[in-house]
Amino acid sequence: MKFTLRQKISVVFALLLLIAALISLQSIRRFTQLGKSIDVILKENYRSVIACQQMMDALERMDSGLLFILSGFVKEGINQIEANRPRFKQALQSELNNLTLPEESHRAIKLRSFFDLYCQQVDGFMKSPPPSLPQIYFESLFPLFKDIKGKAETILQMNQENMNAANDRARRKAAQARRDMYFFLVLSSFIALLVMSFSNHWIRKPIHRLIDSTQEIRNGNLNLVIPVDTRDEIGQLSEAFNAMVSSLRLFRRSDQAKLLNIQRSTQEAFQNLPEAIAIVDADGMIAIATAAARSHFKLVPNTSIGLTPYPWLAEIQRDLMNNPAMAGNEKKYAIIQQFSNNQEKFYKPRVIPIINDEKEQTGSIIMLEDVTQLMQNDEIKKDLFSTISHQLKTPLTSIRMALHLMLEENVGSLNEKQADLLVSARDESDRLNGIIEDLLDMRRLESGNIQLNLASVSAYGLVEEAVAPFFRQAQDKGIRLEIDLPADLPDVRADGPRILYVFTNLLSNAIKFSPVGSVVRLSAKSEQDKVQFSVTDNGSGIPAKYQKRIFEKFFRVPGQKTEGGVGLGLSIAKEIITAHRGQISFSSAEGRTTFAFSLDVADTAPKGVS
Repeated sequence: MKFTLRQKISVVFALLLLIAALISLQSIRRFTQLGKSIDVILKENYRSVIACQQMMDALERMDSGLLFILSGFVKEGINQIEANRPRFKQALQSELNNLTLPEESHRAIKLRSFFDLYCQQVDGFMKSPPPSLPQIYFESLFPLFKDIKGKAETILQMNQENMNAANDRARRKAAQARRDMYFFLVLSSFIALLVMSFSNHWIRKPIHRLIDSTQEIRNGNLNLVIPVDTRDEIGQLSEAFNAMVSSLRLFRRSDQAKLLNIQRSTQEAFQNLPEAIAIVDADGMIAIATAAARSHFKLVPNTSIGLTPYPWLAEIQRDLMNNPAMAGNEKKYAIIQQFSNNQEKFYKPRVIPIINDEKEQTGSIIMLEDVTQLMQNDEIKKDLFSTISHQLKTPLTSIRMALHLMLEENVGSLNEKQADLLVSARDESDRLNGIIEDLLDMRRLESGNIQLNLASVSAYGLVEEAVAPFFRQAQDKGIRLEIDLPADLPDVRADGPRILYVFTNLLSNAIKFSPVGSVVRLSAKSEQDKVQFSVTDNGSGIPAKYQKRIFEKFFRVPGQKTEGGVGLGLSIAKEIITAHRGQISFSSAEGRTTFAFSLDVADTAPKGVS
């Protein structure tokens, strides 16, 4: 007969329930017997023992009353006799109502007749003349007292002996119950072990076999077949498992073919990529490399990246693997100059980490983008700007000089209309000259040809000189210009005119973009070996999407109302601060924008900087 898994589990629990029921029933039966034995001890004999003790106590007190009378204390003796006579009768009646032993009834009835006789003689004793009282007591009452007390003690002893016998029977039953419980415990343990053995064969072994099979599949073994011994649920699960493994084998064959085809196509496409690209595993071994990577950087597959003649390649690979925080993000490095086939080349390295499903780095993709053409174009553009600027500067200087001479009326008087036109022409030529100067400064800063005249400069003097030209401009626009400087601000090492250009650019922008009635604040604070200056305004702020480009050349925030300039001011300011070994930064939100830059304290700046 074939059992289902549910039926097997039901049989196991039924057997365990049967064992528990047998032990429980046997325990109840034995405890009931013990309870009855104890009940016999308490109910059948305990009351008689108590009654006999009460009768002897009352009898002794009545005898003491007789002795009081003999001693002359008649009243006290009579009171004690009358107080204990009903106590004796009550205890005797309790004994007569609890007759359980064969001889107990006869002895109790006889005890009652003796006590009745004793009471009659006590009544006669109390009515007799005093001289005859001792004789009556010692000849009649005292012997009768001893007989009554002896019969009560006999009944007491009979009940005590019966209690001891009942106690011995209860002990024997308890010992028998203990032996029976041991027997049933051993029997139930044997049955439980038997049930566990069958359950191990029915349930645990097939389940463990399935678990082992899943581990084999996890290790890649798809050729195993689980034997099906039963038709229960585990057997059905085994059959379904075998069917699943069979389907997986088919899928693996088809997937392997597809994967092989994709791998070959990928390798072929990878080989023909014009860029220098290499895939490196977590151990630094080169897995795949394009032809450009092999020829220009010696990135040969199946070799370690540390064996290439370019140590910086292994360095950027280690940098990626030792920096888990950048997992999933592309990392860019500085442009690298490389000579190949006697030609100067420039490459821009990029490293992209390869992340598995467990968010672990399993390797990286190193991309070396050839930016030689871009560098050359940028250099041509810079030279073009420089050439144009220099070529424009000479004629522009002549035009400006001519305009100034005409406005001074050195060559003749001017009417009002002519003067207005010449003023406009002068202002535009001055603006154009400022743009050309900015372009030339930017070129000099980028090329590193600019010479900084570094000296110890008072921070207070710099701020006062920078702010002075703007008080009238701020006042005309209805803006309050505030200066917040601590009393112990140290001197800084700087090129005064260059730093004044930075202040001028930041203050002019702050006033330009601040609404009427707002405040522009220039402040400074000392931080270790640096002094940080900041300019804060209450303008509309810089939109978040443009904040990354704010220091780019020729960039102006779209939609903002600007007057003059071509977007070079902040770029030049950044280059000047960088040349001073400082940093410039900003933070902007709706209604508040702060630009800040730092300069070295004069006595901590490194020697030899010029």
